[in-house]
Amino acid sequence: MSTEDCSNWRSGKGITFLKLSRNCPGDQDDSKILSFTNPAISQMNLRPATIADLELLQHWDEQPHVIASDPNDDWHWAVELDRKPDWREQLIAEIEARPIGFIQIIDPAREESHYWGKVTDNLRAIDIWIGEPTDLGKGYGTKMMQLALTRCFIDPSVTAVLVDPLVSNTRVHRFYERLGFRRVDRRQFGEDDCFIYRLNRVDWHSKNAE
Repeated sequence: MSTEDCSNWRSGKGITFLKLSRNCPGDQDDSKILSFTNPAISQMNLRPATIADLELLQHWDEQPHVIASDPNDDWHWAVELDRKPDWREQLIAEIEARPIGFIQIIDPAREESHYWGKVTDNLRAIDIWIGEPTDLGKGYGTKMMQLALTRCFIDPSVTAVLVDPLVSNTRVHRFYERLGFRRVDRRQFGEDDCFIYRLNRVDWHSKNAE
């Protein structure tokens, strides 16, 4: 996938000063969704993002594929990286200690700006992107999403996960659908026309059992 192609993969929108689910997984073709040929992927891990990641995240925000995907949001990293609300996790994906991308997981019912509006309890919403253009198209995005989903559903009270890709972003729709997400709604978030996709726990278990 070219950088231009991936510029539309970052699929969420900001929650006041937080951005949700405008992701750029960077998978190049269908064969990489559940079967990886890159052995380094098995070494991927997630760690908490900290203020030490400030320059890295600001640098990633300046990458053309990141700017093109969501030019209107400001994460206020210098403030947010020092905040640790109990409804949010901000994570860095790494391979052999090299940062690859960013993941945010929130409880949309408890998130401060109420970006998602009135939602039921026991849900999670995910935002995910890859930082460097050179790391696109290597299967990293799918592995990051799988790790994020596992992290969500390890809590037995969580019933489903939400994402909100742009309506125009048909490629990311297919990405989510292959992971088991189902389209459940269409909503306007600010200037962004979005689909709401939902992955229920039962569908996640079914997908993992295949």
